[in-house]
Amino acid sequence: MKILICPDSFKDALPAAAAARAIACSIRRLKAEIELVECPLADGGEGSLEALLAATGAERRTATVQDALGRSTQAAWGWLAERRTAFVELAEASGIQALAPAERTALHSTTHGVGELIRAALDAGAERLLLTLGGSATNDGGAGMLMALGARLRDTAGRELPPGGAALEHLAELDLSGLDPRLADLHVEAAVDVDNPLLGERGASAVFGPQKGATPDDVDRLDAALARFADVAAGALGEEHRNLPGAGAAGGMGFAARAFLGAELRPGIELVMEQVGFAALLADADLVITGEGQLDGQSLAGKTPVGVARAAQARGVPVVVLAGRLAPGWQAAMAEGVTAAFALADGPMALEEALARCAELLADRAESAVRLFIAART
Repeated sequence: MKILICPDSFKDALPAAAAARAIACSIRRLKAEIELVECPLADGGEGSLEALLAATGAERRTATVQDALGRSTQAAWGWLAERRTAFVELAEASGIQALAPAERTALHSTTHGVGELIRAALDAGAERLLLTLGGSATNDGGAGMLMALGARLRDTAGRELPPGGAALEHLAELDLSGLDPRLADLHVEAAVDVDNPLLGERGASAVFGPQKGATPDDVDRLDAALARFADVAAGALGEEHRNLPGAGAAGGMGFAARAFLGAELRPGIELVMEQVGFAALLADADLVITGEGQLDGQSLAGKTPVGVARAAQARGVPVVVLAGRLAPGWQAAMAEGVTAAFALADGPMALEEALARCAELLADRAESAVRLFIAART
């Protein structure tokens, strides 16, 4: 029997690789004749770079870049020389997890560091870029990234705008003449884990801004600022991208990736599974175990467990999801190929305890699920 173990990370508790190890160790306790294949995954959010490095053998590189608040930081990226392919995770440079809750400011955070990582990839000779867009602390529509790559954003007085999404309300001129010319020959795919447009009640500011420190007034201000950015961009490019599904990903980075880098926006889990050769791993599997911190109705928009379940369903392979929490709407995942889903907690407990015991709880649930699967086959 072959079991494919492919969890995402459990936020604030376990990275995907550690989650996969915990599951595998628990199954080995059964001392049954089971082949275990660990394949940690991600859907474009935090941990995507680690999953890609582990699966492809890409070289880990680092660059000194700005973080979301403009401070100097070391950010990792991946380089697969034989394919001339770079892996850049937005969260490495502009991620929200790097900021303390009191530091999170959707009004002024910047994606400048992401542009610096892309520039490092171009310097290495990249011909293809896989850009993952989850986990951002930003709401600047990718303006900071553009500035790092040579664009100039100016107000009515000809002054360059300061960092952050709020500054875009003063945007009058978008000068792309200095944009790095190497971008023209770079094939870009952007991994998104949401399908939100740039603006409106489902847009970047309204849906994700509050998670990044935005008050209700800030949300209105940021939405208007991004609308201004979209207007000026449409005038400069002669194209409109604000309503594109996924444009609102990572505070509008989906919009910038498509509009200015020519990126193809794709569900992050599909891109990651493609890179790790997931179809081949799945081909002779008898059971798939996946999971992440929460399974809910929004998981159908492109989260790892549902992406895995859809692929497995096409091959008739049962899928067990282990989640820190089964939240409202999780039952919808059953129609997407999930065979069974289990929450990790073994009784009432505080969040702090659940996070601290995540590996233990994950191992226990996995062992129980596999015991049941073995019993059903005999």
